[in-house]
Amino acid sequence: MATQLTEFIRKEVLAPRLKKQGCLVVYDSGGRYKELCRSLSSDSVRLVDATESSIESRDAAIQALADLGNPKTKLEGLIVYVPANKPLTDEQKQADPFSIYAECGGVFPEDDGDEFVNLCLKAKPDFATEIRRIFAENPSPSFGIIDAVGAGAQWPQLRATLKVDSARDILFALMAPTEAQVQALKSQEGWASEARELLRSTLSMSVKTRAKTLTALSDELWRFVLFSEFVFDLPEPLPESLAGVPRAADEARPLIEHLCDELRFRHRTKDLYIEKAQAIENDLRLPELCKSIQDFGKKDTFPFEEQTFLRQAIHGLVSGDSDQTRQLLTRQEFSVWRNRGDSQERWTVIRAALELIEKCDDLDRQLPAHLSNQGSLLDFYVTNLRETDRCQREFEQALGDFVDATGLLDSVIRQARRRYRDLAEKVQVVFTRQLEAFGWPPPGRLANSNVFDRFVAGVLKDRGQKTAYFMIDALRYELGVTLHKLIADDGPVELHAAYAQLPTVTPVGMASLLPSAQSDLSLEMIGDVLVPTLAGIPMPTIVQRMDFLRKRFGDRFAEMTLRDFVRKKINMPDTVDLLILRSTEIDSTLENNPEISLGLIPKTLKDVRVALHKLRELGYRHAVIATDHGFFLNAQAEAGDVCAKPQGKWINVHDRMMLGDGVGDSNNFMFSAEKLGVRGTFQKAAGPRSMAPYSAGYLYFHGGISLQEAVVPVLVVRLEKEVPEDRNRFELILSYKQGAKRITTLLPVFEISLRSKSLFEQHASVEILLEAQDSKGNVVGEPRPGGEVNPATRTLTLVPGAGRPVVFRMDPDFRGKFSVKALNPNTLATYAQLALETDYTE
Repeated sequence: MATQLTEFIRKEVLAPRLKKQGCLVVYDSGGRYKELCRSLSSDSVRLVDATESSIESRDAAIQALADLGNPKTKLEGLIVYVPANKPLTDEQKQADPFSIYAECGGVFPEDDGDEFVNLCLKAKPDFATEIRRIFAENPSPSFGIIDAVGAGAQWPQLRATLKVDSARDILFALMAPTEAQVQALKSQEGWASEARELLRSTLSMSVKTRAKTLTALSDELWRFVLFSEFVFDLPEPLPESLAGVPRAADEARPLIEHLCDELRFRHRTKDLYIEKAQAIENDLRLPELCKSIQDFGKKDTFPFEEQTFLRQAIHGLVSGDSDQTRQLLTRQEFSVWRNRGDSQERWTVIRAALELIEKCDDLDRQLPAHLSNQGSLLDFYVTNLRETDRCQREFEQALGDFVDATGLLDSVIRQARRRYRDLAEKVQVVFTRQLEAFGWPPPGRLANSNVFDRFVAGVLKDRGQKTAYFMIDALRYELGVTLHKLIADDGPVELHAAYAQLPTVTPVGMASLLPSAQSDLSLEMIGDVLVPTLAGIPMPTIVQRMDFLRKRFGDRFAEMTLRDFVRKKINMPDTVDLLILRSTEIDSTLENNPEISLGLIPKTLKDVRVALHKLRELGYRHAVIATDHGFFLNAQAEAGDVCAKPQGKWINVHDRMMLGDGVGDSNNFMFSAEKLGVRGTFQKAAGPRSMAPYSAGYLYFHGGISLQEAVVPVLVVRLEKEVPEDRNRFELILSYKQGAKRITTLLPVFEISLRSKSLFEQHASVEILLEAQDSKGNVVGEPRPGGEVNPATRTLTLVPGAGRPVVFRMDPDFRGKFSVKALNPNTLATYAQLALETDYTE
């Protein structure tokens, strides 16, 4: 039997509020609740009715308030019934003699939830559609009309069979039943007619199918519910060709939207929603029939709508309406369609482009305040301006090997690249002007040629003081900042800005990291090759540089590549105090294949982190991470975007600097070699005033002097003993498509979630490295950068709670079995893994 509305309001609203507050003022201009208030009156609850006389009522209320809680009167509650609207403003409250009692206790109505229509909806949630229809026709229906709603229609068989109580839960079960519910419905008869009545009552849906099977009914219900949400959210008129498709009445909108949200975002039903929405979109030919619609509202019920939102985001970015793009990006984070790999790639590019453009705009506005001298510009770069380099790198990483066959993102890519290039060129013009006034390296600042003597030599004065010296090729300053953030939680680390030896090429830069380089480094021509020498000893190759250190430190010295140190078992002699760890991957891969090699940067940073952990285990307590030079990503270069060489007799150094003698011009700076800190047999040094090389086609370059090429990081790390990680404090869960064991796309989407095992660590975060590895441990797939995945490290940080979808890009040449692994980025210990295999359609 349906709950009587009066009983619901009395027991669920007024009585609890009165019990909690002791005093309750009921404002009721229409007299709807007067009898209800009288029913609450008793020996322990006094009713003061202000209907007849406000003066007498005030006296009675004052006396009742005095009696309230008095042991002699045994009065526990006071209701003041006022047949008027509730005062809202301070002036109205001052004029109302009973507002003081509301301040002392409680008031009804308190907020929108106490409106009559909302009380009716709370009393009979299963009949929300019918109740809204009644109020649409009659704004003030009687209690009897509401009590009559749903009388005798409680769907007992559906409740019992599906083991749910509310109409909402029954509808959900008819659309997405569990296996147990499917079997229960198959074993019962007669439920179909009850379901038809339920759909008519709750959704105003007239079932068309004559079949009595769950599949037929469910398919029709899916179409009805999803198409109804689509129409409710559509700001424009529905095309005439779709006008006859059945949909819910306006009163059912809250229930429709509730069902769609539940189906989209429950873990169990999300994939089913995607499957059904795609099928319904195709059956109704929505993309074709709705192609003239420009505005689809805010919800993307169907996948084709998400593409329209993508176009709106692109338009906002290109037209300068960044607020529109940002709002769409925020909305897309909660879209069910973000789990599609190709869609996620496009949104990631747009997000990275927006961040790059906005960062350039913001720092461009700040730039004029930092142009007075070289020191001011350098300080601005190392504290703020280098963020544009990070954003540009992350944008290019987001592009990666992404192929936009439609050309939809071409305008976004052009705009983002152009904006970065414009700012870089503006800064470069000022920077080269300042070179003439201040020279290089900047006076009073850390020269890269002094790094060994300042940070390493002192540690090596005494035997047994072990230090590791990382020589990482092309670790530009913004990457050093990123690395600093990554390792700062593991122990004390200092980040210093250093200023590279010119020209910024690997042989020169690596030689400058050796002992006494600040005083002994010189550049000489040996044959037709430019060679760095240290105290007259040629140092052009790794072998010669390592031999130099070996002769100086003897058995206290050892060296190897960073990758070998990380991957191999190390038996380090006790005599070794200076361990050199070398890495050339960033520079060599970007030199040879810059368009797709940015993805290798995370591997180097990962290796550094793992190496630091391994050094701790080996007893090292000090490490210095240094580099030879930075680099500039020239992806925005256009045809003919080169600098003309100056006239004269020059040696071309890596296409960004020339040494020799000649005549200056407007395209090139030209200073004495000594002014730029270049010692040797050369009189002058010249280079482009712009961010262009001397030859076309370079997407990545270094060799010259720009902030990106010549400002480099030095990290000094104190390797304290690690506290063992408590693996029992959390659990990681990896999943793919509700337990599927095969991937059918090169862009699979995996879901990862973190569950804390401690009530005291519900907000603690864990950084995770995700990789797809074959049986030999080779990486055959990695997360796409952007969004929650750090582009520089390919890691993501999780907090306990809902799962996160992560788009992987698999190696297109790999076929077979593999495992997706969640790893500790410092130790590479496995937190969780998922065994899968490929099943691509050839």
